[in-house]
Amino acid sequence: MKLHFPLRLLAAVSLVTASFFAQAADVTVAYQTTVDPAKVAQADGTYEKVTQAKIDWRKFDNGADIIAAIASGDVQIGYLGSSPLTAAITRKVPVETFLIATQIGAAEALVARDGSGIKTPQDLVGKKVAVPFVSTGHYSLLAALKHWKIDPSKVQILNLAPPAIIAAWKRGDIDATYVWDPALGVAKENGKVLITSGELAQFGAPTFDAWIVRKDFAEKHPQIVTAFAKVTLDAYADYRKDPKAWLAEQSNVDKLVKLSGAKASDIPLLLQGNVYPLAADQVISLGAPTTKAITDTAVFLKEQGKVEAVLPDYAPYVSAKYITN
Repeated sequence: MKLHFPLRLLAAVSLVTASFFAQAADVTVAYQTTVDPAKVAQADGTYEKVTQAKIDWRKFDNGADIIAAIASGDVQIGYLGSSPLTAAITRKVPVETFLIATQIGAAEALVARDGSGIKTPQDLVGKKVAVPFVSTGHYSLLAALKHWKIDPSKVQILNLAPPAIIAAWKRGDIDATYVWDPALGVAKENGKVLITSGELAQFGAPTFDAWIVRKDFAEKHPQIVTAFAKVTLDAYADYRKDPKAWLAEQSNVDKLVKLSGAKASDIPLLLQGNVYPLAADQVISLGAPTTKAITDTAVFLKEQGKVEAVLPDYAPYVSAKYITN
């Protein structure tokens, strides 16, 4: 009988251990260098604490690479812009949009380099303009050219990732760029902003960043996705409650600088340049508004030859079920 107790104890411990690992999960999250309040939660390890998951944070330079990683299964949750998101959904990558991270304003812009000879939009003709292809910047650049009635084929549009844009800008190899920080901050040092994504939104070409998740992961671990969304929205609420007080806390700025690469002096303007929707706004946005925005983006991308067709319905790729009030 004495032998049975240790065996029963071992069995009980095994059950508890199995239960724990059944609840826990490893998740790889793709993030970018955009400036947003939730990066403080990322730096503090809050996502790990609340989701109770082991998170491998991987930095990417553009949405196209994130989509490739998600499609391959290497990444389960990712942050990307509306243009690469639309391209991915149109190609039927199995993802769900579960959170609108930001409605892009002044945080992305078209900047002309001093000495490039670009004074007005029409001066872009014949010039070298760098942008990461199939990014929100790419979509916005094409939308801006359309707004200004400039044929894109008359502009030398170069496909460069943000780090390559910084290097090319410093060498003087490019005349303009449509990009985000930290490359945007570098360009502004000796360049002129021609238009921002916020201004383009007023002309009917809005862009946004979103958090997406592989559908198979979300089905197996809905509680992780819900918790991830809650941490993000709590961070937004904390910032929006009193932006000045939030920025006055130096540790917040330091954490954003570390994860984004942006200059500390640029952080206030970059945060003010975007809108960070709270839970009530998310429930509304993650429905018809986002579906329409994705559909409109798909139509535009098809016109530009970036996608082959437009899906009849984008609603299955957008969900508000992970948002809790």
